[in-house]
Amino acid sequence: MSAKTTASAPVPAPVPRPEAEAEAGQAPAEAVSPLIRGVTVLRRLTEAGGTMNLSGLERATGLARSTVDRITATLTRMGYVRLDGRDAILTPRVMELGNAYLAALRLPALLSARADRLADELDESVSLAVADRDGIRFIHQATRRRAMSLSFRIGDLLPAERTAPGQLFATEWTDAEWQAWRARRTRDPQNRDFPTVPPSPAQSAGSDEDFTRRTARAAEENCALDDQLIEPGLVAVSVPVRDPRTARIACVANVVSHTSRHTSADLRDTLLPRLRLAVAAMEEDLRRAPHPEPGRSPAGLATWTGASKQELGREFIESLARGLTVLAAFDEGRAELTLTDVAKATGLARATARRALITYEHLGLVAPTPHRTFALTPRVLSLGFPPLSRTSLPRIATPHLTTLTDAVQETTSLAVLTERGDEIHYTARATANHVMSVDIAVGTRLPAPSTAMGRLLLTGPAVAGSYALVDEELEQGVRAIAVPIRDRDGQVIAALNAATHVARRTAEECVDDILPALLSTASHIETDLHTAARFTHVPLT
Repeated sequence: MSAKTTASAPVPAPVPRPEAEAEAGQAPAEAVSPLIRGVTVLRRLTEAGGTMNLSGLERATGLARSTVDRITATLTRMGYVRLDGRDAILTPRVMELGNAYLAALRLPALLSARADRLADELDESVSLAVADRDGIRFIHQATRRRAMSLSFRIGDLLPAERTAPGQLFATEWTDAEWQAWRARRTRDPQNRDFPTVPPSPAQSAGSDEDFTRRTARAAEENCALDDQLIEPGLVAVSVPVRDPRTARIACVANVVSHTSRHTSADLRDTLLPRLRLAVAAMEEDLRRAPHPEPGRSPAGLATWTGASKQELGREFIESLARGLTVLAAFDEGRAELTLTDVAKATGLARATARRALITYEHLGLVAPTPHRTFALTPRVLSLGFPPLSRTSLPRIATPHLTTLTDAVQETTSLAVLTERGDEIHYTARATANHVMSVDIAVGTRLPAPSTAMGRLLLTGPAVAGSYALVDEELEQGVRAIAVPIRDRDGQVIAALNAATHVARRTAEECVDDILPALLSTASHIETDLHTAARFTHVPLT
């Protein structure tokens, strides 16, 4: 629901958020100030839908423009942001921070297939949510394509009192957590701290008591209903998924519909029994899940940041870059790490890693555990994940196509096979500035066997070579060379090409001059795609 801020759009005055309190609050003496400021920039970009001009960032963060410029330059070097004129734009690479949390949590990997099957069975949207203090965050979404669709995304934060999962999580709140919730309600009765949801109407005197009653009923029935608490027409039913080791709520499975399809009573009567069956299967999956083996740690990060500092000088904030690498140390099998573990995984000095962890604990991104280790919190998802969690392959590829076209001075395109498999569908392109150029618009369909991209896609997983070259088969004078784009499993899902006139480049020149740039660009697209697709579905069109 966040609106995209462009270079010409006015930027509203920043609204205080729960995260902003930590950013602006009294930081520990050993906290890393540049890291706090860098996190602030990432959060403001996230709240703006992933794009904000640099002047807007200056106003939204309260930082000096020179500081904003240095932070965005550092984030650009890390691949988390790209600059387009005066706009700073989040890139899929930043999703590796949220991926670290989701991988360490393991719940999406273990339970998402069950949620997806339930969504197909019920023909309704199904989500998984975890608690984030007195709110909830989504960690998986299986949505249905309809005219009246849901706009919640993975990582979005919602107030507990306006959701069905929130009622269930509140059944386990301590007295201190209830007091913190009431304090937040007093300070922000209309939920303006939660930009994902519309502000609630003026609250009645009994609203807090109503949530208390709904929580008590949820504890008694082991399920909860949302009868248009978020906005008119939206209804949901939730059941907790309990950790078999502790019997506490690990996450909540949530079925969401619209009153034109179901009333809340209808949800309880018709969908709740099937939701309970799915949750029982999820809990069995958790019980049987083997202990994860730690994956390979991201070695060499400290060396990389040092080299970047040497190359860029003052414009590169090394303490920010090193601090962000700490989040990447967590992953599946590395859900809880000691200070020594973090230092070893990143190559940072213990003192540097320690200050980063102190900073993250202050910001609510890391929490100490009873085992004298540290773990990521759901709040890590606030660092760029929501606006990118519904990205598509064309959106991922387009900036790379633009860079490629600038480099080779030829029109470049991305295409996928149609469902019938006999045509290619152009989904993205960047046009070179020539008087005579190949003019094929996005959306065009062409016979697959007559095109370089089509030949690669028709060959599919058995592609033997790294490219295909077509000479004047589709149209006289047109020469094209294409390379494959592969998904996380190595399957060819799309193709990338450059097209030229035969008078401009020979076939040999296409191979010698254009092919290396095509292969490099394909690799960059695949890196972004694989990062984005680790825990989200990335549409090909």
